[in-house]
Amino acid sequence: MDILIHPTYFPDIAHFVAITQAKEVMFEVEDNFVKQTYRNRTNIYGANGKLTLNVPVTYSQKNRQKYKDVKIFNEDKWQANHWKSLLSAYRTSPFFEYYEDDLQPLFHKKEDFILDFNLKCFEVICDCLQLDLTISKSVVFKKTTENELDLRSLVNAKKEQHQQFDVYTQVFNNKHGFINNLSILDLLFNEGPNAVNYLESQTLKPL
Repeated sequence: MDILIHPTYFPDIAHFVAITQAKEVMFEVEDNFVKQTYRNRTNIYGANGKLTLNVPVTYSQKNRQKYKDVKIFNEDKWQANHWKSLLSAYRTSPFFEYYEDDLQPLFHKKEDFILDFNLKCFEVICDCLQLDLTISKSVVFKKTTENELDLRSLVNAKKEQHQQFDVYTQVFNNKHGFINNLSILDLLFNEGPNAVNYLESQTLKPL
């Protein structure tokens, strides 16, 4: 199965279930940027429940901008805040220390464009998961696809995709129970090397 999917900020479980089970992955990089999507946000499990991490971007809705042209607003200290949030949420998880050195540089070196940053984050996660994927990028935007399964709607943070995945142990599950379909970081820090087996065993519901 070949898929067409958006590169997002530390993609959620649904994205990675599709990606790990795909024969080839094509990233949509020719679309227009849309606010309130996972292009620049991800959800983790904090002490008070679900916590959304947003990457601030410089974007005007008056003039359509391509995703690949949208710049990160680096005047905010968002990288330091995101890293503090990850430390607070996952420093007691079984595998945080195992991956900490791989991930930390992403929160210290500034990137100009959100798409480039997301692709870099994705590459680091794939290294952590030891995933060997066949990746390509779109060269023109198409509303419909012919040869790939179109999973671009997974990027929409407003629409609940009703994906339900198997329970795994999370740091604060004794407080708030299992929170479904969080960032891949949640699975990585809690399941470590078993994360890929988990992803391969899950089923993505039709969109």
